[in-house]
Amino acid sequence: MDENMDNSWKIKTLIIGGVVGLLTGLGAAFLLTRQAEKNGTTLNITPGKGMQLGVVLAGLLKSITSLGE
Repeated sequence: MDENMDNSWKIKTLIIGGVVGLLTGLGAAFLLTRQAEKNGTTLNITPGKGMQLGVVLAGLLKSITSLGE
């Protein structure tokens, strides 16, 4: 019984994190496509922009993991 109680917070955390990540990703994609349509262009992410985004996301994940300390 205690093992189920110990694991329930992990499952809740994973589900909430997954839903938040899904909604955040959908929101970002919506904003990017809306901006491209507003400019009359298609979405074009260069390798440099992709690297910048990757570094920002890595920093964000590092900040999130430090919350648990």
